[in-house]
Amino acid sequence: MSDEIEKVVIIGSGPAGHTAAVYAARANLNPLMFEGFMAGGVAAGGQLTTTTEVENYPGFPEGVDGTELMDRMRKQSTRFGTRIHTETVESIDLSKRPFRVKSTDREVLAETVIITTGATAKRLFIKGEDRLWQAGISACAVCDGALPIYRQKVLVVVGGGDTAVEEATHLTKFGSKVVVVHRRHELRASKIMQKRLLDNPKIEMMWDSAVEEALGDKALTAVRVKNLKTGAMTDVPAGGLFYAIGHVPNTSFLAGQLSLDETGYIVTRPGTTQTSVEGCFAAGDVQDKQWRQAVTAAGTGCMAALEAERFIHEHH
Repeated sequence: MSDEIEKVVIIGSGPAGHTAAVYAARANLNPLMFEGFMAGGVAAGGQLTTTTEVENYPGFPEGVDGTELMDRMRKQSTRFGTRIHTETVESIDLSKRPFRVKSTDREVLAETVIITTGATAKRLFIKGEDRLWQAGISACAVCDGALPIYRQKVLVVVGGGDTAVEEATHLTKFGSKVVVVHRRHELRASKIMQKRLLDNPKIEMMWDSAVEEALGDKALTAVRVKNLKTGAMTDVPAGGLFYAIGHVPNTSFLAGQLSLDETGYIVTRPGTTQTSVEGCFAAGDVQDKQWRQAVTAAGTGCMAALEAERFIHEHH
């Protein structure tokens, strides 16, 4: 381990991480980024690398491929001098400053740390999913629902919480009909959300049911649904299957050193990216379970870099 102390270490390489890197690099903080190597089962660049067409990121009127967008952000980071290690951070010691960050290959000391490790959408891994992922199966209705492949098709949503209700309602703008498949006979969603769902004429419920298989060769054509009470199987012709069963924030490497909420997201002070440890900041989906968009992640990445710069300035 070198005795040199890094001013800013960024853990994670999605829109939040790269925006933080661009701001930190342009402030002459010479940031070091650990972009991860298949961390959380996702390539460097984060969840956007699992989406094909991104149509809601400003500045790309024709839309942009998710991987290309992240490649562009990475080039921008390195252009301004960000150093990037393609390694996954395995542990971090936040008990004293400088913080100690340990990856698969090295250990570094850091005055400030910005955590942008994101959250991974839960998937069902049903039969046919590997073949049809992003060819009719998605875990983000807000990201993908407006794409041409889903227009005027029957769309299936799996889940029963607020997210599932929001996503199903959102999809009614694009699909001909939305079928919500839920394991129980009542929704977990808040009462006001439930009413919105059940009152919508374009939404049909399949209670006490689970999705068993995705059917189709090159694109999704139907979803096989099992009734958990009777065991009966039904093939629902559909052009889209959306998982709305939650996300897992990538925070296990923190080993309980930061305040997390009940679902594992890092708690930040409202209106800031400050965590429960001074000098440690969190941005993007690892601390945001509400919006979870590339553009909001980028915004908090900017905030984190500016807050880290201010923190370093005040402690010198």
